[in-house]
Amino acid sequence: MASVIGVVLFVFVLVVHTFLSAIMTRFFRIRLETTGGWLFFTAFFIPVVLFISTLFFTGVLGIGIDLGSSTVALGVMIGLPLAIGFTIDVLYIPAPENVDLPEPR
Repeated sequence: MASVIGVVLFVFVLVVHTFLSAIMTRFFRIRLETTGGWLFFTAFFIPVVLFISTLFFTGVLGIGIDLGSSTVALGVMIGLPLAIGFTIDVLYIPAPENVDLPEPR
């Protein structure tokens, strides 16, 4: 049975992973000038960062609850925040091309 503090810390890690995913997706959309380069980096680089973060939070710090199997744990700790963060950036934040920036001096 999961403790209340374990569930709260688990949800905190999910929120942190979602925030990282959204910020990194935005960074790739802004900095990469190629047509689909930001999609490649979003699909292949962010999961590696989230995997390392998952190993740190669940291994070193011991935060989390037992999800049953490693496949479910990776899906919940990496796949879910990646999908939510990507969706937040793509659907709810204006595209970098549509944002007006001040002219540099």
